[in-house]
Amino acid sequence: MALTRYFIQHLHWPLMEKIKQNKTRWYIRDMKEMESLSTAQIAETQASRLADLLRHAVATVPAYQPWLAQQEAIGQDPIAFLQQFPILSKADFRQHHQRYLSTALSPATKLIPNRTGGSTGEPIRFYLDRYTVEHYEAARWYGLSWHEIEPGDPSIMVWGSPIELNQRQKRRYLWKERFLKNRLLLPAYELQRAKLDDYLRLLHSFKPAYLYGYASALHLLAELLLQSGRKPGIPLKAVVSTAETLLPHQRERIAEAFQAPVVNEYGARDGGILAYQCPAGGMHIFSQNCLLETVDPVSKQPVGPGQPGLLLVTDLHNYSMPRLRYQLGDIVKLSRDVCSCGRNLPLLEAIEGREDDMFVSTSGQFVHGHYFNHLMRNLDSFLSFQLIQHEPRRLSVKLVKHPEKYKQTEERQFIDGIRQSLGNDVEIALEYVAEIPPSASGKQRYAIRQFPIELSGNGASTPFPPAH
Repeated sequence: MALTRYFIQHLHWPLMEKIKQNKTRWYIRDMKEMESLSTAQIAETQASRLADLLRHAVATVPAYQPWLAQQEAIGQDPIAFLQQFPILSKADFRQHHQRYLSTALSPATKLIPNRTGGSTGEPIRFYLDRYTVEHYEAARWYGLSWHEIEPGDPSIMVWGSPIELNQRQKRRYLWKERFLKNRLLLPAYELQRAKLDDYLRLLHSFKPAYLYGYASALHLLAELLLQSGRKPGIPLKAVVSTAETLLPHQRERIAEAFQAPVVNEYGARDGGILAYQCPAGGMHIFSQNCLLETVDPVSKQPVGPGQPGLLLVTDLHNYSMPRLRYQLGDIVKLSRDVCSCGRNLPLLEAIEGREDDMFVSTSGQFVHGHYFNHLMRNLDSFLSFQLIQHEPRRLSVKLVKHPEKYKQTEERQFIDGIRQSLGNDVEIALEYVAEIPPSASGKQRYAIRQFPIELSGNGASTPFPPAH
């Protein structure tokens, strides 16, 4: 692993910078320099970057060109100008996504297609470019650097396997993960007590500097360790939780099992890395890269720090497909506090929602809710979906059909994938619905379990609480 780390840091990254003009490390340095500025200087830099984005958007993006005549006002107060724009919902963006592509793209601009499937259960297609992706990567490494983690440090990801790839693509993906990123994959979908010895052998042989994964999957792995009385046996710089809300009891059990700090990462595929937890515990917003607003879920009027509100994200570096005041789907609280770590970046007080559920197969295997998201991600037949597991052998599936792209073959593909993971004899009640209403947290949750998971097979058991 030390050789791979050296190769990545001293050969692979410099070659990317020379051949592809990759500037990720330059952006990391820029973020580090900005964190030492005063609160007022950080806000001033953020406003300047916002003004540049707004000028570009009203001049080149069809959806925003109606505001072109008012562009003189951008320099006076960029944030006030931004707040003139309507909130951009995922549904509106999905319906009119082509109108958000900039007309100023050069022939050399390589658009990178992407799509969510994330915690709302509504796949969203969008485009990034290398400039945007490099800022996302820089943000992650910048946050990890607070915990003495550097590019090339070995890690194990408790994550979803690339099930939508064919075998050749999957081998290439895993090769790149292993040798160009120094990462190994431990599938979150397949965690089970019977394989605990295999997990420990992987930890001991690979000796990762940190673990990275879904909050619920890391929690499940921690519970398997604690209830077996086993220990990981290696020092870890951190266990990094992402993709879901990290609940206090999960943090406590993960820290106990792995004897390492638990670090929270907050971001989204369609929003980038938005905030990171520092060693002092503060959840710092990356104002260098984004501007966050919170609004009342009903009135859509701004709410102040300390009050829960719908999160709106403006990515300051996405010039190819700007999305102003994009409604990510999460409920958060902003904070007035200043962190004791000395960094003057603003803070998130709380992140609510984004809790995925772990399902149980008829054979007793645990299946992470993201598995179903991966099954659905590349199917165009449905606008959204929801799975409710009432008990291991009984499941309800709600589907919102696409009015033009629905195919029965894709429906069968999705149902077959569910049976392959949960058991061929699982009872599935299929329902077509016009829409799936959001939960109290504001999320359209796609995976809901209505019974407790029991981890131990004999004697007393420690259940996961059912989702509410």
